[in-house]
Amino acid sequence: MRTTTGSDTERAVSRLPVATPRETARTTLRLLARHRVRLTATVLVLLAATASALAVPALLGTMVDAVAGGRPWSALLAPAGGIVAATAAGVGLGWWGQLLLARTAQHTLAGLREEVFATAVAQPTSVLEKTGSGDLVSRVAGDAEAVNTVIGRVLPAFVTALFTIALTLVGIGVIDPRFALAVLVATPVQYVALRRFLARSGPVYRSARQAEAVRGQQLIETLTGADTVTSLRAQPRHRAAIAATSEHAIGHELRAVRLRTTFYGLLNLAEFIGLAAVLAVGYHLVGADAVTLGAATAAALYFHQLFGPIGVLLSNVDELQNAGAGLARLVGVLSLPAPDTGAGAEPRGTTPPAGRLTLENIAYGYAPGRRTLHGVTLTVEPGETVAVVGASGAGKTTLAKVAAGVLPPDTGRVLLDGTPLDRLPTAELRRRAVLVSQEVHVFDGTVAEDLRLFAPGATDAEIRAAADHLNATAWLDALPEGLNTHVGAGGHPLTAAQAQHLALVRLALAAPAVALLDEATAEAGTEDADLLEHAATAALTGRTGIVIAHRLGQAARADRVVVMDAGRIVESGTHTALLTADGPYARLWASWNRNG
Repeated sequence: MRTTTGSDTERAVSRLPVATPRETARTTLRLLARHRVRLTATVLVLLAATASALAVPALLGTMVDAVAGGRPWSALLAPAGGIVAATAAGVGLGWWGQLLLARTAQHTLAGLREEVFATAVAQPTSVLEKTGSGDLVSRVAGDAEAVNTVIGRVLPAFVTALFTIALTLVGIGVIDPRFALAVLVATPVQYVALRRFLARSGPVYRSARQAEAVRGQQLIETLTGADTVTSLRAQPRHRAAIAATSEHAIGHELRAVRLRTTFYGLLNLAEFIGLAAVLAVGYHLVGADAVTLGAATAAALYFHQLFGPIGVLLSNVDELQNAGAGLARLVGVLSLPAPDTGAGAEPRGTTPPAGRLTLENIAYGYAPGRRTLHGVTLTVEPGETVAVVGASGAGKTTLAKVAAGVLPPDTGRVLLDGTPLDRLPTAELRRRAVLVSQEVHVFDGTVAEDLRLFAPGATDAEIRAAADHLNATAWLDALPEGLNTHVGAGGHPLTAAQAQHLALVRLALAAPAVALLDEATAEAGTEDADLLEHAATAALTGRTGIVIAHRLGQAARADRVVVMDAGRIVESGTHTALLTADGPYARLWASWNRNG
């Protein structure tokens, strides 16, 4: 297993695109437009809540003027009642508005997650292999969670603070424009603090997210290959690589902490300057009889009331920047080729196309200058089963992936019933050609749900018929709850042979025109080998098949055998003809029989 350094991984994960601020805003507005009625109601409710809360300083000013003017205590009852009513209305409407805002934002994020997931799973395996799984996991997990945190805790407070600031400034200006001018004295300091913070924090947060993706990729590679790392005694090297990526990520976090500390210090300075200016202007205006003491009191209270929302607004820029970086990374995934919706797909039960598969002069390499396939040309006729054999590293698995459209060839083309694979919609290609590998995943859920992921319209009778056809009924019925047995993560464990058998039943239910089996029975023990090989043969009945043969007994049952060596087809013919030719296949057969 190759040890991946931080720089290597960073180059890999950087290939997944990151959206620009304009693209992010455009996508967010498009998603919000789906909830425009709820969004409009949210804005109106929040504005009403803010206006109710801002009535309190004005009513307190009225009470100050009443006391200063020597009015009876009964004159205080009306404004006091108004304060109680305004406070209650502000609290109630504020709670309702924040709830509406959170729901709107959560629905919007849910829509984005669905689009990101659909786009990610629609990509060819080659795209995700090149970008590294750590980056994608970091986006759909870490970045989505950062956005979700802001939606649940920061966004409601941020929007409320924004409305409060806007309406408060209007209220101060109505009392006397000079108070508004006094408030603006603090603006230059706030502007400098915010501009400095935004200019420096954005790149820091993006780098921090990228560094987390690098660390995630290193962890995934190390944990996935833990047995190999242990057997090669490479633990110190991998610990050092993880430590290096972790220190790299921590360095970015420390830079962010320093930026935040400086930012908050400048905000405190701005509050002191602003309050001093308002008090000085109030003293001058009251002394000159330009405003009443109650009006000056209201202005001071309004500005004092601004401390909270301004602090919320500016201090939460920190988390909004962090979430914005995550949102841009999520939206960036959407710039990959969009998933096909499946429009125009044939209804279940209709006869699939013939399934003639043609590979024309195919070349492919996993790295520049290192070809795995060299000029491979092969045609598999409808209904024909071709077994591909050869030594390890001959290019058999790569051939199967290219033929299935998982890997795009560097040169040449693959045609399915005369149509190049790259011209077929993704959904149609995956419906007509299915690749089953030896790395079988059992999905979380019941057995029936696992099978229906690949044939959503399958009835219980169709599932049972497919299981009967592939001789899987006996062990499926022996499960604790039969087809309703929970399998996958935390469920009933399946043996490797059972998992592969389940994958073959999926194939039969999906009923593609072309089936490619890449050592799909390789994990079977001696007692399961015959069962799985006969199941594989049954699954291929009536469709075009390419079998990467783990056991040469599979090749003997195929219509034709293709022998590969060093990325090239070196021999092709029937089992009997190739044995008679006494070439590479005959030698493989003799060796297999001796060792078998």
